[in-house]
Amino acid sequence: MRPLPDGHFAPDTAGSAVYLPPATGQDRCYDAGGKEVACQGSGQDGSFAYGRAWPAPRFRVEGELAQDRLSGLWWPINANLNDFPLDWNEALRLAAAMNAGKAFGFADWRLPNRRELLSLLSYQARKPALPVGHPFRNIFLGWHWTSTTAAIAPSYAWYVHLEGGRSFYGRKDQEYLFWPVRGQSEVLAATGQEVCYDQQGGLIACRGSGQDGEFRHGLLPPEPRFAVAGETVRDRHTGLIWLRDADFFQQAMSWPQAMEGVARLNQEGAGGRGDWRLPPVNALESLVDCSRHSPALPEGHPFARVQEVYWSSTTSFFETDWAWALYLHKGALGVGHKPSANYSLWPVCGPG
Repeated sequence: MRPLPDGHFAPDTAGSAVYLPPATGQDRCYDAGGKEVACQGSGQDGSFAYGRAWPAPRFRVEGELAQDRLSGLWWPINANLNDFPLDWNEALRLAAAMNAGKAFGFADWRLPNRRELLSLLSYQARKPALPVGHPFRNIFLGWHWTSTTAAIAPSYAWYVHLEGGRSFYGRKDQEYLFWPVRGQSEVLAATGQEVCYDQQGGLIACRGSGQDGEFRHGLLPPEPRFAVAGETVRDRHTGLIWLRDADFFQQAMSWPQAMEGVARLNQEGAGGRGDWRLPPVNALESLVDCSRHSPALPEGHPFARVQEVYWSSTTSFFETDWAWALYLHKGALGVGHKPSANYSLWPVCGPG
């Protein structure tokens, strides 16, 4: 990684630094009815385990703080320091007050950005959706604020639900939970957000705002990010290869139908490849640019016929007859009922 003057990190110009999203933690597989099945040959997330491997132990505890050894970030062990929900501006001000008072001996507290908060999740856990054996206490199973504004509706900000792990956005004047973070990760990707907004959605100066757009922490993608080769596109940020046509089958599918579609692509050697798979949720999320919407993809992306919702290969551990999906117009992470033919297929292969 090469440091930038503003304290961010970017892949080196030789392209040897590739962003690998945190592994989902899913190591089991489930059929469309929610029954556990063998992972081998299933094509599911649990059979591939894509992503940055979790260290063991995952967390290092020092006093009242815990470092996530996967991301390098530090979190209060008390996951609900304020005890009560508060609106977005109040959450930003509370982080600033922690710095003024050097809470726990540090003055670099902030609301986590979207990818920082998502990095804590385990997709093989629920109530809370955190890694088994985590050291945190006083966890409220509700929505937790991030510092990242929702580009599709700037009077809203992204939040993450710790009961099951969903990521959506809520009105900034509504009240949700506060879990601050400190430190800077050298392995998480930047969200893409570079501007700041007030509670009503108006643009404001970023300096002193405490927002994602002020800090812009995370790995930046290379320029250009995407390399087109016939029917395929290589994401130079992650090394993943996607079909350029993001609606190759031109129909909504159930989860089993999406798995069958991937098998057909491999049989036919689509794009000259035979290693296509249904992407896990962390691979889909890696495409999201939080400064964009409709779709939430980086500016100038080369993809055609981008659809609204895409299946992932990651089962929802909250209800195993559901699977995770990316709502790409918004950039949200939700779930869909596996037997319902409601979502699209966008296969992936690689890295490499």
